[in-house]
Amino acid sequence: MISEACFDNEKYLSEQSAAILERVDRFSDKLYIEFGGKLLFDYHASRVLPGFDPNVKMRLLQKLKDQIDVILCIYAGDIERKKVRADFGITYDADALKTIDDFKEWGIDITAVVITRYENQPSAKAFKNKLERRDVKVYTHKFTKGYPTDVDLIVSDEGYGANDYIKTTRPIVIVTGPGPGSGKLATCLGQLYHEYRNGVKAGYAKFETFPIWNLPLKHKVNVAYEAATVDLKDVNQIDHHHLEAYNEQTVNYNRDIEAFPLLRRIIEKITGTDSFYKSPTDMGVNRAGFGIVNDEGVQEAAHQEIIRRYFRCACE
Repeated sequence: MISEACFDNEKYLSEQSAAILERVDRFSDKLYIEFGGKLLFDYHASRVLPGFDPNVKMRLLQKLKDQIDVILCIYAGDIERKKVRADFGITYDADALKTIDDFKEWGIDITAVVITRYENQPSAKAFKNKLERRDVKVYTHKFTKGYPTDVDLIVSDEGYGANDYIKTTRPIVIVTGPGPGSGKLATCLGQLYHEYRNGVKAGYAKFETFPIWNLPLKHKVNVAYEAATVDLKDVNQIDHHHLEAYNEQTVNYNRDIEAFPLLRRIIEKITGTDSFYKSPTDMGVNRAGFGIVNDEGVQEAAHQEIIRRYFRCACE
């Protein structure tokens, strides 16, 4: 066990909220932030960064609560096949209901729930009814036509335009969801399409704790992230887009690096201007690396997490 705190939550909170507000200022009207990872009970982060408050991201949102709307995405296929969240052993639809209640306890209302890639699946329809009985605003979005190859079709009334616009009123819109593949990115880009059609100059950013972009590629904390996402086959890499643009080495993961050229083309098609971002690292607003106050302790904790993940996978 690491006996002392290796992570400074207050420094992190201060840096993180400043980074988000600075990004809001860059876009004149509205900013959509895709929140990856767990917003609440982030025990992976607290294991690899001793001293990290597993609910620090909610403290961040609480700090910004007068300026945020929250959209919760859940993939209809995950509801249908009763996908389970590993740490709590509950299904994703139950987790979504729990998230709504947890947010309320923190004094933050969920603006809307979006059921993504919806095709009238029976379980997804039942979940929609359950939410509506609780007076939660629910939207259903179909798969985006043309995705991922036909950018002209994606950015059209038949693509992003075919899904309903989610009404929000505040300058920062947090888009979150249980687990990967919940449709957060498609929701952000669909909203951007509608905003620009309505004359609103909105922007997009990504908030994800791991991998930590300003730690070395083989730093134990970043290796522990690979161990945690082995089922997704995520691999950390040097962000070559960032290296080419700025001659600076940063770390990102393969899915974001591979998807970036397409994402940039879609954003440029929506906005009608050159992309504000030159790399996936540019899109991030993560300041976790600046909260580390004891690198040796963090490396040891991450080493133990890699061992823990190894044995868990061996058992599974």
